[in-house]
Amino acid sequence: MTTNKELNIDSFDVSKDQEITIRRCTLEDLDGVIEVNEKELPEDYPYFFYKSILDNYPESFLIAQNSSGKIVGYIMWRVEKSPSLDSLRYINKGHLVSIAVSNEYRQQGIAKQLLSNSMLAIKKYKIHDYVLEVRVTNYNAIRLYEQYKFQIANVKKNYYRDGENAYYMTLNAKKY
Repeated sequence: MTTNKELNIDSFDVSKDQEITIRRCTLEDLDGVIEVNEKELPEDYPYFFYKSILDNYPESFLIAQNSSGKIVGYIMWRVEKSPSLDSLRYINKGHLVSIAVSNEYRQQGIAKQLLSNSMLAIKKYKIHDYVLEVRVTNYNAIRLYEQYKFQIANVKKNYYRDGENAYYMTLNAKKY
């Protein structure tokens, strides 16, 4: 059993009457996470996918919750083993699976808080690199990742179901 202190990571004010809490996701939060995802992103995942991420990487599956208890954003990572480009060994990569913030809560620093807190949490898995895919037209997200020094490594053609390309962005974990 976890205590509330173990789940809470950060709280901050986004307006005079609205506080946002960043905390670890729980099983009870998954329906709210799915609701944000389905409303804000074209990519949908089945329930078991979210649960698998939560079961395997709970420290880096975070939610943003308003003072009324409504989930207004989330971020989830997983760890993947990949061959190293400079040696004959496998390395752990922290892969940003998904991040979303409800439209009415954007441009308030929530995505930045989710990203910074979760990047620290996924480091527990001794990752060598952070990696992610982002739509080439998602300029706000690209700018956010660039603030953290992510760099575009390549373009994945037709990556998304609708045929849009994705930038594959990377950051060496030692740099964060």
